[in-house]
Amino acid sequence: MSAVAGVTRSLVIAPQWVGDAVMTEPLLRRLAQRGEQIAVAALPWVTPVYRAMPQVARVFELPFVHGRLQLVTRCQLALSIQGQFDIAYVCPNSLKSALLPFFAGIATRIGYLGEFRFGLLTHRLPNPSGHKFTPTPMVDFYGALADVEGAASDENCRRPRLQLDRGKVQNALSRFGLESEHYCVLVPGSEYGPAKRWPVGHFADLAGKINLPVVLLGSAKDADLCAAITAQVHALRPGHCLDLSGKTTLEDAMGVVSAAHRLVSNDSGLMHVAAAFDVAQVAIFGSSSPLHTPPLSDRARVLWLKNDPHYQPPLDCAPCFERTCPKGHTRCLTDISVEQVLSCLQPQIS
Repeated sequence: MSAVAGVTRSLVIAPQWVGDAVMTEPLLRRLAQRGEQIAVAALPWVTPVYRAMPQVARVFELPFVHGRLQLVTRCQLALSIQGQFDIAYVCPNSLKSALLPFFAGIATRIGYLGEFRFGLLTHRLPNPSGHKFTPTPMVDFYGALADVEGAASDENCRRPRLQLDRGKVQNALSRFGLESEHYCVLVPGSEYGPAKRWPVGHFADLAGKINLPVVLLGSAKDADLCAAITAQVHALRPGHCLDLSGKTTLEDAMGVVSAAHRLVSNDSGLMHVAAAFDVAQVAIFGSSSPLHTPPLSDRARVLWLKNDPHYQPPLDCAPCFERTCPKGHTRCLTDISVEQVLSCLQPQIS
């Protein structure tokens, strides 16, 4: 690969999900450690994640609409960055994601085989098949783009880490009337679908049994879920829940998560954010697998009935990775009890 003044200028094409963006941090940290100057091209809703990575020198928002090719826009953007980069790391598997570095004439373009990208990438890694019972951990999937032998075996190198300016965190807390370490965050939503969501009634029951103030986080799409939880808890404990669904930017939500005493969530983007801030948490898995997308923190407890030897009958259908339960029962989630979650949170929170 070429370089200017001895520095390799690297462009990383980011994935589109918040959780996946967090899981690319070990890759970026490794690239920075070996002297590469990193810029990240990301869709607007994940750019706050990369601004919380000090090893990233530049973050720019991609002006693309999800699901559209926008070939002219990609060509125009490619022309504007020609000559600025020596190497590109393409994290997503899609054809579209490989077009920008190709059109920009970046000499070295690294990514996985996928979606007819043979001519677009100069270095193509074999794409792991990802059998549903033995999936490749996503943090290793992204980390392999650095092509460093043995890097994945160092557990500390595999753990994503984020950093936020303390002033910004305090501003977010002040805006919502919160005090650091004196509240618990619940994240009842999951962008992927209902087969990854612990039941609303379970979340409401849990919230009512937590003796710290409860903060509900999520996007505007989660507003109905959070409103239902708040209403159920309010009947017994008025004012106990603060519903911030759809009322925060991602940066605000990251700040609130980073200062939480505890967090309980489904397998979601904010689950990975909490792990990257090393916040104590309970992560609830249903249709997905903690073998594939675990919260990488010693302070994370995972509940997944698939690997519970005491749970009967066994969940032979899990993980199905479906958005909705193909069997219509969602046992993998409904049978995780509030008491199990509370036992993971003990003794400091209830």
